[in-house]
Amino acid sequence: MYEFDILITTTFGVESVVKHELRKMNYDVKNVKNGRIEISGTGKDLARCNLQLRSAERVYLKLAEFPARDFDELYDNIYEINWPDFLPGDAHIPVSGKSVKSQLHSVPACQSIIKKSVVDRMLENSSRERLPEEGETYPVNFFMHKDNAIICLDSSGKGLHKRGYRQEAGQAPLQETIAAAMINLSRWDRDRILLDPFCGSGTLLIEAAMMAKSIPPGFNRSFVSEEWEFLGEDSWNKARKEAKDRMRKDREVRLIAGYDHDDDIIESAIHNARRAGVEEAIHFQQRELDDFSSSRKYGYVITNPPYGERMDEEKIEKLYQKLGSKLLPLDTWSYYILTSYSDFENSFGEKASKRRKLYNGGIECQFYQYYGPWPPADGDEG
Repeated sequence: MYEFDILITTTFGVESVVKHELRKMNYDVKNVKNGRIEISGTGKDLARCNLQLRSAERVYLKLAEFPARDFDELYDNIYEINWPDFLPGDAHIPVSGKSVKSQLHSVPACQSIIKKSVVDRMLENSSRERLPEEGETYPVNFFMHKDNAIICLDSSGKGLHKRGYRQEAGQAPLQETIAAAMINLSRWDRDRILLDPFCGSGTLLIEAAMMAKSIPPGFNRSFVSEEWEFLGEDSWNKARKEAKDRMRKDREVRLIAGYDHDDDIIESAIHNARRAGVEEAIHFQQRELDDFSSSRKYGYVITNPPYGERMDEEKIEKLYQKLGSKLLPLDTWSYYILTSYSDFENSFGEKASKRRKLYNGGIECQFYQYYGPWPPADGDEG
């Protein structure tokens, strides 16, 4: 079966998480750099990555990489790609991309040159004067960086954070891929209690429950490459069957609970969890932070509280002071908090065990990680 170069993009700061996911899927990671990871694989592997990667942004089929210092060089190198091997004669071919620190800095101009070169190559030795572009979509994507071009086909279509379950969200929803990265970085597992006192529309807890039950994040959505014939017969069908066989929907999960002060948001969270197939695994409840407490031990709090962008500084400081007063007495617990508020640790009342920069919806945040002790070996967690 033919192997391709597969390029997987991530949000900056999440590369190591996706690299770990790929290694758990038994892939040999060839290159990790600047929000991009490369592996080799078949059409089925391309489908597997789309269906199963939780923290990646998109999956591309990489076609070429070359220097592009002027438009002639760009056109000629694009023309060298044997496009008829990948695209049918009626393919719809949108072109998109970005250019950073390159002489070819105009994205619209690069789009125009690339599209012309692809079409010219597709029309080579053809009696037609133009392509109808009435068939399946084959999105061409380019990355220009320091006069170097990477040319790909986007196999995902919509970004991988579009799981399909979140039709209802709050004002500033946590991106699904970032929620999954937070859970992976925390090393939470289904045998530990997990609480989120600012659960909003439930994204973080839904992602955790899907992990616990091995529900692939892309299982309930479609992908633009599902009709690409060159990937190989039944590549997507085989990948979907494998993903379905891995599910453990009946697997027991320790308490997962989410609270929010807004009744309507809690209703949205319940509906989202139902669409994701994990409604029974999560307890959602309208509850104020003032009422947050637990007598249990060795639990986890993973949360994405309101940021300074949504509240004035005095209110945000008081909120984080209150959060510290609720969490710090839970001395056997671990807690993980994502916020863009720069003075978080002072307001919270304790320095984090570790900090990590993450981006949520383009906002630079810090992921504050407070490590609690591990439960006793006999599993007695009180």
